[in-house]
Amino acid sequence: MTKIKNTAKITDDVLVNEVRSAIEHRATWMGLILEEAKKENADWEAIGRAAVSKTGCFHGKGIFDRKDNDTMEAFKTAFLTDLGQKLFEMEIKECDEEKLEVEFNYCALVNGWLKQNFDDDTIKTLCDIAMDGDRAIAKENGYEFVLGKTIAKGDDICEVNFYKKK
Repeated sequence: MTKIKNTAKITDDVLVNEVRSAIEHRATWMGLILEEAKKENADWEAIGRAAVSKTGCFHGKGIFDRKDNDTMEAFKTAFLTDLGQKLFEMEIKECDEEKLEVEFNYCALVNGWLKQNFDDDTIKTLCDIAMDGDRAIAKENGYEFVLGKTIAKGDDICEVNFYKKK
């Protein structure tokens, strides 16, 4: 039985539910493709990390181009859309000149992996692979990425943090 707790509080918004469903679909593809790679004795984790990191670089460059200046506030605005904040039930814990700290209270990716009955260890690894996208986004924007707690590890929240490099 899973120790993962991932319950959405926003459940009555049609757009949020539709986009969450699409994110779950993406998570399903990711998980099942990597599961098939594992069955073929491929280094499924390395494959997943490489692909997700490339995706993060692509999106990170797009975020960099959308920023109107080099402040953390501009990064926050370009990266964390209003819809994205609702989808993952995010709380901006702090945003100043040096850092952006965000708590995610729900994860549609984790929900998709749970629906496929992946075990907790696999979900934890899939989540960390998915975080390689955020790591690459941070790198493309000149920030350090620090992942704290995660829903996939059984925590109540995910702590996603971006810091200006010293």
